[in-house]
Amino acid sequence: MEHNKNLTPYAQNLRKNMTKEERRLWYEYLNKYPYRFRRQVVFGSYILDFYCAAAKLAVELDGSQHYESNGMSYDARRTAYLNSLDIRVLRFSNLDVLKNLNGVCQAIDISVTERIM
Repeated sequence: MEHNKNLTPYAQNLRKNMTKEERRLWYEYLNKYPYRFRRQVVFGSYILDFYCAAAKLAVELDGSQHYESNGMSYDARRTAYLNSLDIRVLRFSNLDVLKNLNGVCQAIDISVTERIM
């Protein structure tokens, strides 16, 4: 699969400047997870917030722009593209991470387990 090399510097910048919700999920859970997750991974013309290759699982954290009509249609196209590659997409709002981190972590663990077994 080809990816847009022009996105690489942008992805690197996103890794250096994570949102507080991304930082929380990464440092409190994903960077210690038994299966490796990577941050801000370029896939085709998209950048995934977090990706676990072993489970073919993308984890996306959505801010308010994702709930506007343009954001929702963009996310639908993106999810369809990733699903066509057999990549499952889990979406959580930033509020989910702030208010219910344990529930987010459980959902991720269940998805990884289902996809790997």
